[in-house]
Amino acid sequence: MKNFLRLLSLFSFTPFIVNSQSQSHIPVAKEIPKELVKHNHVRIDPYFWMNERDSKPVLDYIAEENNYSKAFFDQKQNLVNTFLTEFDRRINPEETSAPFEIQGQTFQWRQIKDADYRQLILIEGKKETVFFDENALAKGHEYYALGDFSISPNNELVAFSQDKIGRRNYTISFRENKNGKILKEQIPGTDGSIVWANDNKTVFYVKKDPTTLREFQVYRHVLGTSSSKDELVFEEKDERFYVYITKTLDKKFILIHAVSSTSSETRMIEADKPAEKASCFLKREKDHLYEVDHHENGFYILTNQNSPNRKLVFSKSVPASIESCEILIAHSNDVYLEEVEVFKNFLAVQSRKMGRTEISVGSLNATNFDVISMPEEVYELNFSFNENYESKTVNYHYTSLTTPGSIYKYNVESKTSELFFQKTLIDQKFNPANYVSERIWAIANDGQKIPISIVYKKGIDLKKAPLLLYGYGSYGVTIPAAFSATRLSLLDRGFVYAIAHIRGGKFLGENWYQTGKLNQKRNTFTDFINAAEWMALKGYCDPNSIYAQGGSAGGLLMGAVTNMAPYLFKGVIAQVPFVDVISTMLDESIPLTVGEYEEWGNPNEEDAYWYMLSYSPYDHVRKMDYPAMLITTGYHDSQVQYWEPLKWVAKLRKNQTGTAPILFDCTMSAGHGGGSGRSTERLEVAKEFAFLCSMQGINE
Repeated sequence: MKNFLRLLSLFSFTPFIVNSQSQSHIPVAKEIPKELVKHNHVRIDPYFWMNERDSKPVLDYIAEENNYSKAFFDQKQNLVNTFLTEFDRRINPEETSAPFEIQGQTFQWRQIKDADYRQLILIEGKKETVFFDENALAKGHEYYALGDFSISPNNELVAFSQDKIGRRNYTISFRENKNGKILKEQIPGTDGSIVWANDNKTVFYVKKDPTTLREFQVYRHVLGTSSSKDELVFEEKDERFYVYITKTLDKKFILIHAVSSTSSETRMIEADKPAEKASCFLKREKDHLYEVDHHENGFYILTNQNSPNRKLVFSKSVPASIESCEILIAHSNDVYLEEVEVFKNFLAVQSRKMGRTEISVGSLNATNFDVISMPEEVYELNFSFNENYESKTVNYHYTSLTTPGSIYKYNVESKTSELFFQKTLIDQKFNPANYVSERIWAIANDGQKIPISIVYKKGIDLKKAPLLLYGYGSYGVTIPAAFSATRLSLLDRGFVYAIAHIRGGKFLGENWYQTGKLNQKRNTFTDFINAAEWMALKGYCDPNSIYAQGGSAGGLLMGAVTNMAPYLFKGVIAQVPFVDVISTMLDESIPLTVGEYEEWGNPNEEDAYWYMLSYSPYDHVRKMDYPAMLITTGYHDSQVQYWEPLKWVAKLRKNQTGTAPILFDCTMSAGHGGGSGRSTERLEVAKEFAFLCSMQGINE
């Protein structure tokens, strides 16, 4: 992230000053220099000791940081409460999901007034039954997440997984649906996913490595037996790969997927023969990623072989190679194929062209496609819950920066879409027409055009408006231009909200991803800086009031751009930030490390080490005026360990030469996704908004 035009005057802004009592209690972390040597290069880390999880010094320091952050937000409590009240007045306390079908039964998720968690309702005509009550399951736990639930083919049993810590380590349980009895047998240490075989007694699940938390083993469990006797079906020994499982839409095959960032391999087990050995579909090859689905006529395969944006091929039986398959949708330099759903009588294809998603429906031989038209310029489109192989309709989800999420049903025969469900706000004053969304294109340092999705309230003076610019830019992830009911509180106070679709994501296809990773990673950071500069230059915001936000790998983005262009941003929100790049990627005992080499590089290799070191946020903190910063994390985060942001904030504060506050907020009962429960989630958002508004001098 970066910009220009602000420099030192930025930090004399009065709202940056916290009260004298808070100032006198600014945490100062002790320093215990640790020498870290690699490739004959020495780094000194004074805060290496912070990775001593559960030690008294670490817990004491976190408590000190949390108290400092609390003192700041205590002063803003009225503003925080104002946001929470607005959320409550705007969002239905009994909000529901669209009804969806599983094996001929209809379900719907519903929020319960004054409760933190949802209920899953089974709808049978006019009769409604509580199928799952997350509130009951979460009782007595500070954190709760229902990972997955999977109903047996005869609808008599349900297997479900739960995480009660926030570490994304799930325990699977089983329940009889007729009487609600939960069986004694449990399966700990899983990724949460569950797939039933067709015999109603066999389930497949994925085990995690207890140290690295890598999903690496697939087991078969037979109901009524001890999980200690479960049979290992597949083990992935290559630490670059992780494993996940699915079932084909026609219910014929259970698929075991072994995937790295650059290659994949799928194994199959017939769902009617769960005891049989898994067979390999196509052996893994370097730089070959593929996905397979089954139809009664054969196999459909999405593949990137000689096709960076992917192509769709077909084979009547398990093919010897991709070359032996029939090409149904050829590769295109302009269109990235995101997903294909194979129904009994037609295909549905989701693709992206110049950032715009499209869903098209056509025949099984991939001809006569009809594109479902969209009403807005900036929107997000995805397949919704399509569980019925024999369906004559396609469910898809539509949203935009101004339009709440909507589920449509596209009728393949009539070629028409019908609105099936739409989230609505209880705030009668809300009108999408009061807001403007558009897509603009910034110019990068190297001349590339960077797409930016923006939204703001109609009638504001853009040149005087504060800007919140969001970014991610890693793993090929495309940040959706989706509606947010809470974000309206910022827009109504005159903020412009924007998403910079920078390199490292796949907004513009595979090449957009490839030119934002490994030894081209710095493009991600300069793109974000250029996007902020462009918006200021073109009058889309006040150049002195630019704020930035990102989480996880987007937190790395926040750290990098803050070091590169601290003068550009008035404030930064970094959520669960991955900032200690070199130390983390050299520690193979930390979750995810080895599997990340294909995304960031392997610092055990000297060239990769020096390139990664050139942008590692923690390693580049130096004496200068940093913008106001709110850095958040969860103590049980399994993706980015708590000590990365903890060390970072200590180093930032020591080197801060300005008066802007640097805040650290660690939720002790949370993981990578923040705290659980509706009230906790909204409180986190309200505090972020209060931070932004207080920096802007907005106090109501």
